[in-house]
Amino acid sequence: MPNLDEPEAPAIELSAVLHALSDPTRLAVVRQIEADGERLCGAMAVDVAKSTLSQHLRVLREAGITRTRCCGNQRWVSLRRDDLEDLFPGLLDVVLSAAARMEAVH
Repeated sequence: MPNLDEPEAPAIELSAVLHALSDPTRLAVVRQIEADGERLCGAMAVDVAKSTLSQHLRVLREAGITRTRCCGNQRWVSLRRDDLEDLFPGLLDVVLSAAARMEAVH
């Protein structure tokens, strides 16, 4: 499998992270990974087509939020929590907490 484009930690930009987290589907993916740990790309519980999910996963990866690990013909996705915490302390916690509160209201 080809190498996947992931920015090195110093190249992660706040605007890209905020943009990636602004989409409800991408936020749902991040919440699932946060809750369950590393997940198979195809095991995300979101109501979108596989091709659409692939695009969302690409945006998250290219923003530096997730890391994708290839294992045979499978791709595993995990959060780059340590990198994000080093660069933007507390940001991911605040976003995930706000998303949980919004879900509880709806």
